[in-house]
Amino acid sequence: MRDILITLIIFGILPFSFKRPVIGALLFTWVSLMNPHRLTYGFAYSFPFAAVIAGVTLVSLFTSKQPKRMPVTPVTATLLVFMAWMSFTSFFALEPNLVWLEWNRVAKTVVMVIITIMVVNTEKDLKLLVWVVALSLGIFGLKGGLFTLGSGGHFRVYGPDGSYIAENNSMALALVTTLPLIWYLRLQAKNKWVVLGLTAMTAMTAVSAVGSYSRGALVGGACMLVFLWYHSRKKAQTAIILIGMVGLIMAVMPGAWFDRMDTINDYHEDSSALGRVNAWKFAINIASTFPLGGGYNVFTPRMFMMYAPEPLNYHVAHSIWFQVLGDHGFVGLIMFIMLMVFAWRTGTRVRKHCAQNPELKWAADLSRMCQVCIIGYAVSGSFLSLAYFDLYYDIIIILVCLEKILLPSKRPTPARSSPLTQALR
Repeated sequence: MRDILITLIIFGILPFSFKRPVIGALLFTWVSLMNPHRLTYGFAYSFPFAAVIAGVTLVSLFTSKQPKRMPVTPVTATLLVFMAWMSFTSFFALEPNLVWLEWNRVAKTVVMVIITIMVVNTEKDLKLLVWVVALSLGIFGLKGGLFTLGSGGHFRVYGPDGSYIAENNSMALALVTTLPLIWYLRLQAKNKWVVLGLTAMTAMTAVSAVGSYSRGALVGGACMLVFLWYHSRKKAQTAIILIGMVGLIMAVMPGAWFDRMDTINDYHEDSSALGRVNAWKFAINIASTFPLGGGYNVFTPRMFMMYAPEPLNYHVAHSIWFQVLGDHGFVGLIMFIMLMVFAWRTGTRVRKHCAQNPELKWAADLSRMCQVCIIGYAVSGSFLSLAYFDLYYDIIIILVCLEKILLPSKRPTPARSSPLTQALR
């Protein structure tokens, strides 16, 4: 029954994207983040919904008369150069049998990032995108938080089986990164029931992230909450809510959780932490030996035997920074860092533009929350291999589209040429 329902929903919405490509972009965002088909048990589980949606949305660029434009900004330029560099390094990968599988997934993500930026041209479309991103993962946050409370925190929270966030640490990063967007929707909501619902989702998402037993999520979440409070317009109200959330977590979680979190202070005695350090040194050795890096999926036992300080202590990268360093070398890491810096500065420009206009408070708040998302991703991601996670690039889309819609120099011009010409501009 779930298979039929998910299939009917997706293929029922998809035809509308031929007229409005933004619908296809929103649908792809939902499927790529929430992975609703991974909640089924039949034919829909392995059906390539994302690929079908991406293909139809790409075709719709040439059939739709809706305006489309790719703004040339430091973010978009860096993203395109970064993708070109990652494609170039793939031809020299140390694991040629593994590299193209990951390249295909990342390339599809980047193509949809570009398409989404092109077709999101109005405030309404942008706000819909924020709702889709926030609720796609907020649903898991709400569910996981209730599960954590109901089980007394004795079981870990995981994502959908077979998805990019199936592992507990990956799920934790996704929840931590999404939390500011859920909070943003709560700030913008007018209906009291919607406010209450989003407040509950915010609290449960925080509880769920803690219930994943991820130490990286704890550190990232703590940094993010401090920044969130510091930039909050209502510091007292925000502080009360945050303290309440922390108190709830402290009251619910069992001793086993505190014991695991305490190992942060004893990393030199923790085998997992030492394994990560070995993986990070492996990435440095690869990048130092091969200027192009090792290519996607270079973190393998075979490569560790040749380039790791401790050849038998194999671990995945466990860090977005060292993952990119090992995969694409120092040049790739610099591009990855530049992309994040430029995305942050985009948010700052938007806030400055909105500072003197009360009607644009929604945009100023959204840009600020996106920056909080970046903090959560950057800190939590320092301990996880999620450099190519769709959610991070969705945050970048929101920031670029904010600038595109609000700043005069970034606004799309009325269409005067054919759809094909517009799509290629």
